[in-house]
Amino acid sequence: MKRSRKLVIVGVVAAAVLLVGTIGGVVLAQTGDATGGTGNTLLARVATILGIDQQKLQDAFIQAGKDMRQEALDNRLKSLVEQGTITQAQADQYKTWLESRPDMPPGLGGLGQGKFRGHRIFGFR
Repeated sequence: MKRSRKLVIVGVVAAAVLLVGTIGGVVLAQTGDATGGTGNTLLARVATILGIDQQKLQDAFIQAGKDMRQEALDNRLKSLVEQGTITQAQADQYKTWLESRPDMPPGLGGLGQGKFRGHRIFGFR
């Protein structure tokens, strides 16, 4: 029971890291107006300063975020294996499960989202 609880904690931490990274990337990438004008967002200004296409810069930010999240997950799982908290087989199984999940657009699914977020429902919070 103790191992399964630790594996759940690892999963929650990894999901939080992915969620924070995804939200940060989306916030940086959004344009300031509905017409998609340039110069209104940080990303557009950086692209202008560097003289590169804004889409190319946005793709680079997204890829860098994915790489950093993957590296953090690998380091965390390696640490848990070295501590003896989980086995290498469990770490591999968790990574396989995590990679097999479908990508979810922002606002669909996830913890703490929805109509009743933060409200008590039937005695539960």
